[in-house]
Amino acid sequence: MNTPEQEEEFLLVIEQNKGIIYKIANSFKKDEDDKKDLVQEIVLQLWRSFSSYDARSKLSTWIYRVALNVAIASYRKEKRKNELITPISESIIAFDEEEPTNEKEDHLNLLQQFISELKELDRALILLYLEEKNGKEMAEILGLSETNIRTKTNRIKEQLKQRFSKINN
Repeated sequence: MNTPEQEEEFLLVIEQNKGIIYKIANSFKKDEDDKKDLVQEIVLQLWRSFSSYDARSKLSTWIYRVALNVAIASYRKEKRKNELITPISESIIAFDEEEPTNEKEDHLNLLQQFISELKELDRALILLYLEEKNGKEMAEILGLSETNIRTKTNRIKEQLKQRFSKINN
């Protein structure tokens, strides 16, 4: 049985960490309704497991882990549901229809596009990297070893560099 104090604490945690939840939803869904559905599913899963959070890891690490697991499961479910697989780039990031105003903005849009085309685990990893999470936190969130995190991160960064160099040449 949940007490009003537990509910209040949960709502405070969600309010303080809603940026994590929305960032992941925006990275995995393009359609606004799909984003809202994913946010709801993430919050529901956080609520279901809130009483079992044991504080061995940081609260934000636990939220990232739950949110990424829900987002990846949703992506896989959607992928299985559709016999024809839609390219990831069409279902992840919505781009502004206007022409970028400067080179930096153009590079940022390209980076978002390249990230959206990565496999779901690689996309989750690079999002955590860009959030400046350390190797230990990323390993804990994704359930991988720190060595694996470093290796995958370096490979993804190299892959992104190569994509940029092809565009610049």
